[in-house]
Amino acid sequence: MAESSTSNMISSIAAGPFGQWLAETHAALRGNGGTNVPCGDCRGCCISSYFIPLRPQDAAAAAKVPQEFLVAAPGLAPGHRMMGYLPDGLCPMLKVGQCSIYSERPQTCRDYDCRIFAAAGIKAGAGKEVINRRIREWLFTYPTQLDRRMHDAVLAAAAFIQKKNSSFQGWRAPTAPTGIAVLAVKAYTVFLDTDMQTKTDAEIAAAVINANRLFDAAPVDSPLASVPST
Repeated sequence: MAESSTSNMISSIAAGPFGQWLAETHAALRGNGGTNVPCGDCRGCCISSYFIPLRPQDAAAAAKVPQEFLVAAPGLAPGHRMMGYLPDGLCPMLKVGQCSIYSERPQTCRDYDCRIFAAAGIKAGAGKEVINRRIREWLFTYPTQLDRRMHDAVLAAAAFIQKKNSSFQGWRAPTAPTGIAVLAVKAYTVFLDTDMQTKTDAEIAAAVINANRLFDAAPVDSPLASVPST
């Protein structure tokens, strides 16, 4: 009798409509608010031995962190610090499974969204198995054909960045999972082009670089740009 594969099945957790997620993520990357992550009972990023950057604007959060968990932030400007973690890897502000400073949590915590790895098809992006498990569980929905097209474009962008890294001549393309996923989200519109098959890898890489520059140059309050209407 064949061994049951039930134990190997991966459950699914609703990640939300893809287009809505993408718009919120663009806003977060532009510094215009964080994403609303449906974490449920997952505390993966709170228990994974992460140092959390505390920026000057995180003063309210820093005021509540015990001094023994505040350390210097090498290479960053004055006023930046890092919050350490407990010997077992837990965030010192996690109390009985809940963030004790949630309403004043640092911007890094507001911005963190492991759905970006699921969006980019990077199943082990976090480097922490407890988070990677959640990445594999996320399941986006596609209310419209455009939602599906945008997700396919993000997946294609991430795959190109990983497989064609040498095509980015004169520009250092990211090789770490987070950088790949972020660049794919910023430059996905390149892969909506129906003429992609006629372009060389170097031309596609140049278009990705340009899309990234345009995204970074957009005003903080810029709406989601360059998204087709059909």
